[in-house]
Amino acid sequence: MPFEYEIDPVRIEQESFRQIRALCDLSCFSHEEAQVAMRIVHSLGMPQLAGQVRFSDQACQAGIDALKGGCDILCDVEMVKQGVTKRMIERAPLCFLNHENTACRAKSLGETRSMAALEQWRPYLKNSVVLIGNAPTALFRLLEMLQQGADKPALVVGMPVGFVGAAESKAALWAEHQRLGLECITLLGREGGSAVTAATCNALLRCIRGEYY
Repeated sequence: MPFEYEIDPVRIEQESFRQIRALCDLSCFSHEEAQVAMRIVHSLGMPQLAGQVRFSDQACQAGIDALKGGCDILCDVEMVKQGVTKRMIERAPLCFLNHENTACRAKSLGETRSMAALEQWRPYLKNSVVLIGNAPTALFRLLEMLQQGADKPALVVGMPVGFVGAAESKAALWAEHQRLGLECITLLGREGGSAVTAATCNALLRCIRGEYY
């Protein structure tokens, strides 16, 4: 017997976002924030996550302005990098997890490669968009670097996933962002990951193109 299912990609997307709007309370979000929140829900299939999304005051506008200007996009892992929609950006995102110096630095300092990779970020940090979707240690290290005077990104999307340090790193980002003068988007709790982090960036890129749901 043949299966019955929708094959039109436009209809699939439209129906997905119709259901998301029906299932989620988006009333506390601005127009752009709602687009991001819906993409987060869409990427994980979990409507309850809308209540865990947090935006700093100018997060979406800062991210949109930076992306519109062709800023550097810094990613903690290759999966995040690959998830950013390439047709919407001028230059490829950067990820230094597999840089030749990263493994040596991590081993010599006894830290994760994700932490060590951030040393390669320094020349690119100013006015960048940072996407951290996998490694809590990378988000903690970024906060330490900013506390020590490193150049500030235009936006930090901090959504690492997991059981050790993930919720804590995002709570630290949310607690510290105002003191650091940092615009950020985060997803509180253990949930997160590469897909949801890339989806957040893609939502902002779609806003630039006027693609709203």
